[in-house]
Amino acid sequence: MRHDVFIAGYGGQGVLLAGNLLSYAAIHENRNVSFFPAYGVEKRGGSAMCTVVFADGDTGSPVVGNPSVAIILNQLSFDKYAAKVKPGGLCIINSTLVEADAGQLPGVELVAVPMNQIALDLGDMRMVNMVACGAYAAKSGSLALDSLEDALKKALPERNHRLIPANIKAIRAGAAAATQRNT
Repeated sequence: MRHDVFIAGYGGQGVLLAGNLLSYAAIHENRNVSFFPAYGVEKRGGSAMCTVVFADGDTGSPVVGNPSVAIILNQLSFDKYAAKVKPGGLCIINSTLVEADAGQLPGVELVAVPMNQIALDLGDMRMVNMVACGAYAAKSGSLALDSLEDALKKALPERNHRLIPANIKAIRAGAAAATQRNT
């Protein structure tokens, strides 16, 4: 089966690390992966986005015009990209920063997760991307949470391996929020 996910936000939210983590988790599950990062020249504060495609067989192009799933971390990205989600798809939003309602995306399931608030409650704002990855895995069912947790050693530089337990907490919190608040 083929899965594609588009992630968008601004620089500093960990969009590219989230894409890397999803890619390594898919590799951990013996799938083929293509990862396509893109970001503005501004670095922090500029736009950042990536596409991850994974499948048991060929992945095809990493460029996806109408993704099956989008993870949107800020309002600007929602306004610009949410309408591109394929009908029948899933749009997971950071409801701390994105104001949206289901009527804006007919035929698309809107999943609202207060990612910034969850990260703050966990004590580290930098965990927004991990909350997003957990929400994606739980809601889409395309990757196991254990695979995400195992992939942290590959996605994070070794100097940050001491943060793996905190990242696992954030992944689990995102998964719980996505399934509890949006069922």
